Amino acid sequence: MTNSAASHLLPVFARVDLAFERGEGCYLVATNGERYLDFTSGVAVNALGHAHPALVAALQAQATKLWHMSNLFKSPDGERLAARLCEQSKFADFVFFCNSGAEALECVIKVVRKHHAAKGHGERYRMITFEGAFHGRTLATLAATGSEKYLEGFGPPLDGFDQVPHGDLEAVKQQIGPHTAGILIEPIQGEGGVRSAPPAFYRALRGLCDEHGLLLAFDEVQTGMGRTGELFAHRRFGVTPDVMSLAKALGGGFPVGACLATANAAAGMTPGSHGSTFGGNPLAIAAANAVLDVMLEPGFLDHVQKMSLLLKQKLAAVIDRHGDVVSEVRGEGLLIGVKAVVPSTDLVAALRHEKLLTVGAGENVVRFLPPLIVTEAEIEQSVASLERACAALSAGNLTRAAGP
Repeated sequence: MTNSAASHLLPVFARVDLAFERGEGCYLVATNGERYLDFTSGVAVNALGHAHPALVAALQAQATKLWHMSNLFKSPDGERLAARLCEQSKFADFVFFCNSGAEALECVIKVVRKHHAAKGHGERYRMITFEGAFHGRTLATLAATGSEKYLEGFGPPLDGFDQVPHGDLEAVKQQIGPHTAGILIEPIQGEGGVRSAPPAFYRALRGLCDEHGLLLAFDEVQTGMGRTGELFAHRRFGVTPDVMSLAKALGGGFPVGACLATANAAAGMTPGSHGSTFGGNPLAIAAANAVLDVMLEPGFLDHVQKMSLLLKQKLAAVIDRHGDVVSEVRGEGLLIGVKAVVPSTDLVAALRHEKLLTVGAGENVVRFLPPLIVTEAEIEQSVASLERACAALSAGNLTRAAGP
């Protein structure tokens, strides 16, 4: 590369020609000074918005004390965070801290496999997963995801994953065999198009796992930490998993992931069976404890549910007026999907032109993922932006709408 102005970042992202220099609550400020209402939240990461005072204070205080000390030694703050997460999960006994959602899922997969090996059934290593899922970009989580577009070019997929249609209970039953170790599912598929199944389906999965001695694993990387109006999405349908992954909003923007498990599920995870150099880093732990402090304040999740209802109602009204552009609202809490009639990329671009940031998903869906602290006024602003974007797209003004 000879052009000094060219980027030296590996070109694996199709980046928009737009850069930001700071954030304030639900807004991002571009390098040219323009303000954008941020309904991507870093793809469901910035749950408390940008520069939240509690997170800033927690990181500033920790930065003056200790950045890293290795998992060779005890972590009192990490112990506290793990205890709080276990208490709030209503099922877990142990937590493993890591740095990302993909790492959390790697741990989930290893816990499930090791559980059966520790009980003398090493042949049970396969996991049932679902079409439309997204579990990460490592070789194991790509295999669990099962999408050809992500797997292409990386050699044979890691063995051990059997994919079935989403929501198809009979297909799950037929797939269970002597080598099956567990079932892995997202309570709501985020990347897959904000798709969910009826609560009875998740209850039936729990029943199948109990019947066949399998572990039920929930991927709550995107749905966890308040996004659906509950701290964890599995509370919405009264089903508890044996293993669960968290990341994204757990650190409010600071990289941290976690794998939660029951004592029974984690029976094989003995010293040396897993590890992480940076997992449980003091800065990450400080951020996550601060996030939890805010989310457990009285009324916080009530606010998420109230804003969800308001946003859904107003989006439905837009669909009534612009059925040639948008056709459906789906999702729970503030994980909202708007199914587009036009290409979803055109709608995302048109919304960006109106200074509203959103993110695409499968099934031609555009996700609205505002920070959980979003206000009624900001909901109103987002819907007004959608109205203008739909009007521009209805008029065929794609060139204008697609500009930055």
